[in-house]
Amino acid sequence: MTTTRPDKWPRWQQVLAGAITRPEELAARFGLDPEPLRAVAQRYPLRINPYYLSLIEKPGDPIWRQAVPDPRELTDTVCPEDPLAEEELSPVPGLVHKYPDRALLLVAAQCAMYCRFCTRKRKVGTPAMAISRDTVRAAIAYLAATPAIHDVLVSGGDPLLLPDGELAWLLGELRRIPHLEIIRIGSRVPCTLPMRITTRLAGLLKKFHPLYINTHFNHPREITPAAATACARLADAGIPLGNQTVLLRDINDNPATMRELMRNLLKIRVKPYYLFQADLSRGTDHFRTPVERGLAIMRELIGHTSGLATPTFALDTPAGRGKIPLTPSYVASLDDHLVFTNYQGIPGHYPNPK
Repeated sequence: MTTTRPDKWPRWQQVLAGAITRPEELAARFGLDPEPLRAVAQRYPLRINPYYLSLIEKPGDPIWRQAVPDPRELTDTVCPEDPLAEEELSPVPGLVHKYPDRALLLVAAQCAMYCRFCTRKRKVGTPAMAISRDTVRAAIAYLAATPAIHDVLVSGGDPLLLPDGELAWLLGELRRIPHLEIIRIGSRVPCTLPMRITTRLAGLLKKFHPLYINTHFNHPREITPAAATACARLADAGIPLGNQTVLLRDINDNPATMRELMRNLLKIRVKPYYLFQADLSRGTDHFRTPVERGLAIMRELIGHTSGLATPTFALDTPAGRGKIPLTPSYVASLDDHLVFTNYQGIPGHYPNPK
């Protein structure tokens, strides 16, 4: 099969059903020892659908490292289970209320591919993530009873794996809440299962504006013609698209890769939104990079490419204290004049009004 266009693949349900979920299947395909894979998969589930599997060129490449279990997931002694304190900030199951004016609504327990660096790898794809119509109803009731919330991020798992009818019901219930102005969907489906973005789905989502989708591409090789078609369908439905990239060791932690990724995202009408320092999620320490590396990459983006192609480098801080921007410093001093260096390292000054 080919990755040229979504319609060259079977229906998305069939692609998902053909996913590798057993370590033995993966080991047989690539000539690996199944035992290390089996040990990891017993704790953190494995799923690589045929489309995403087709993007792997060789073992150890940037696509492989995002999808294939690594024994280092079981030897992480640095990261906690719930680094963002989501469980503590959950007034009802399936809802996280961290910021006063917005909330995170978890509506799906499954993903099209289980990313090895997942923030919620402690429970996504496992029985620990128990989501049902009842839990979603209770969360929606909380949103309706909390008028300070005017923005909801629908996440999971991946919300776009829900059937069309379930999505229509969910978005309809949210739209009935008068103070809920903005609905956002967080989904990696345009990257990992682009054939799910059918023209029918795009037409369904279009009915619930203002609706925003933040997707998740980490490497230029993930931007295939199929992914471009999926994003075009959403953009043509009037849905603004943003991208949240995670900075990952030996995957995208160099300026050239990041610059190519950001510029290619704009070509498919996806605005680079955040570049995240990797979360402190148990089993992901081997993906983390020094903060200084991210700052150095930002120096190679700011001024060297369009502002449209420049995300905000941010850290979602531990213990649920929220996101903070991490920005290279260009200010040398600030008094009567702002003394600075520009993106080329050339000094300058600006008279500071009093």
